[in-house]
Amino acid sequence: MREEENKRSSQSSSVKRFFKKRWVFPAIYIASAAIILTAVLWYQTSNNATDKYDYKSTDIAGKKGQEPAVEVSKTFEDFKMPVENADAAVVKTKFYDFNGKTEDQEAALVFYNNTYQPNTGIDVTVKDGESFDVVASLSGTVTRVEEDAVLGNVIEVEHDKGIVTQYQSVKDIKIKVGDEVKQGQVIAKAGQSLFNEKAGTHVHFEIRKDGIAVNPSDYFNKSLSTLQEAKLSNENASESVETPQMKEKEQMIEDPDNSLDQEKSSDEDKNADDNSTNSTEKTNS
Repeated sequence: MREEENKRSSQSSSVKRFFKKRWVFPAIYIASAAIILTAVLWYQTSNNATDKYDYKSTDIAGKKGQEPAVEVSKTFEDFKMPVENADAAVVKTKFYDFNGKTEDQEAALVFYNNTYQPNTGIDVTVKDGESFDVVASLSGTVTRVEEDAVLGNVIEVEHDKGIVTQYQSVKDIKIKVGDEVKQGQVIAKAGQSLFNEKAGTHVHFEIRKDGIAVNPSDYFNKSLSTLQEAKLSNENASESVETPQMKEKEQMIEDPDNSLDQEKSSDEDKNADDNSTNSTEKTNS
C-alpha cells in the first residue's frame, strides 16, 4: 500500500516539476492558438466552396444570350469620297461657304426654279463623265431611301445621333431602309437631277450634323469623332441667295426683251435730260 502511495506521490512531484519549467506554459498557449486558427480556417474554407453557386452560361463571355457588343469602330473611321476611285473624282460644284471668298461663293451657287441656291454639299463626277459606282463614305445605318425627280433620288445614312451623310442624284439603288452598310460598300450608281442639270452625271454628297450642312471637303480623311467634337452654328443653313448682280442676270435670263426695253428707255431718259440742260443754257445766254 505504501509503495503505491509513494509511486503516486512521485508521479505528482514529476508533474509539478514539469509545469514549473518556463517553456511549458508558452508552448501550451502556442499549441492552443495553432489548433484554434486551424479550425477557423477549415470552417471558412468549407463555407466558401464553389460548388454552392450555380453559374449560368450568360455569366461566361461568348455564350448565347449575352448582349451584343456595341460597334465602336465606325467612330474611328475616316470620311472618304463617295466613289471607289478617289483619284478619278472631280468636284463639279463645291460647297457654299458663307465665310468664303465672293468668287468661290458664286461658283458654289446652283440656279434652279429662277433662284440661286447655295450648294449644301459637293457634286462629284468622274473625268470621263460616265456613270460610276457610289459607295458609302462611312459605315452606318440606312435611314432614308426616297425617289425624288428633282433631286434625282435620295439616300441617307446615319452614323451617330444627329450625324448623317446624304447621297442625291443616284440610280440603281442597292440598299434599303434599315440596312447596315460598311464603308466602301456600293450603294447605288451616279445619275442626274433636275436641280443641278449643269453638273451632268454626278452624285451630290452631303454631311450634316444636327441638320446643319458642313463642307464635306473639310472632313475627308478625318474621323467621325472630329465632327462629333466640332461646334457648329446655323450660318450655313440652307437658304436662297440673291445679290444685286445675280438679280440682274436672273432678270435677263427670264425676260431678255424687257431688259433691252428698260435699257433703251433709260438711254432715252438720259438724252432727254441732256437736251433739257442744253436748252436751259441757251436761254440763259
